[in-house]
Amino acid sequence: MASQTSTIRYELDFFSAGTRCSAWHYPCQLEQQSSPCIVMAHGLGGTRECGLAPYAERFAAEGFHVLVFDYRHFGDSDGQPRQLLKVPYQLDDWRAAIDFARQLKGVNPEQIILWGTSFSGGHVLSIAAEDKRLLAVSAQGPMVDGRAASLEILKYAGPIHLSKLTSCGLIDQARANIGLSPLYIPLIAKPGKLAAMTSHDSLSGYQAITNPGWRNEMSARTVLVLSLYRPIRKAKKIRCPALIQACNKDTVAPAKSAVKMAKRMPGIANLKQYDIGHFDIYTGHDFDVAIADQLAFYRTALQNSLGLKL
Repeated sequence: MASQTSTIRYELDFFSAGTRCSAWHYPCQLEQQSSPCIVMAHGLGGTRECGLAPYAERFAAEGFHVLVFDYRHFGDSDGQPRQLLKVPYQLDDWRAAIDFARQLKGVNPEQIILWGTSFSGGHVLSIAAEDKRLLAVSAQGPMVDGRAASLEILKYAGPIHLSKLTSCGLIDQARANIGLSPLYIPLIAKPGKLAAMTSHDSLSGYQAITNPGWRNEMSARTVLVLSLYRPIRKAKKIRCPALIQACNKDTVAPAKSAVKMAKRMPGIANLKQYDIGHFDIYTGHDFDVAIADQLAFYRTALQNSLGLKL
């Protein structure tokens, strides 16, 4: 069903491991037989309602199909318990979304581009290391090294905060082991409060892109594995062109890790650095700059791909 927005958008569903995932399909607004498709999903605890529509609308207007989806257990997708964040589940959701996008009418299945941000920036780079059919991948403010991100939390919040998060995670995992409902912790909060993200700009930055129905919580057990998630280790396996957009003042996903990953991908990675914080890239002038860089990168990747096939 088409939505009532200025840009045509269809509500679609696909299945990941038997569970329904909700998605928006923004068809390409230019008249052409087949077009590339950009597949998008949000970062830690985010849903498609959290500031992704402006990206998708712009991409569709510039000649791309766009598929924006919610992970299982989040947003409009099915899955119980709610707000359950498991990296393997989310990576499977990406694989299912890509397979679904390749079947959409008007989409060239050999021209799939992945777009990720923050936590999903790490996801798309992980998937790019295994899917050799991708046209390109872009990751803005990507979380590519969970260990470095955990050290950043230790730096701004202190060891007591980190130990409290770990305790909550252990309690939640114990509850899961005996079939009880999750113990939830907030995703964002003011500095000094207990939450996954409490840097000086986390609360205001995330709230700037959320919708009224967004749930500020996640299963606490997630914190036990975040430091173990390190997409940076897969850098040398990526073969498609990759745009890595690092925010130099990022307190959530350290820019140093993104830069390090890009340096491990010579001839593959296009590194862009911005003198902004983690959440600045979603709105205003910083959004305009970032999306212009993304579009230029996508066009170059497409032109190079077509050139190689001539």
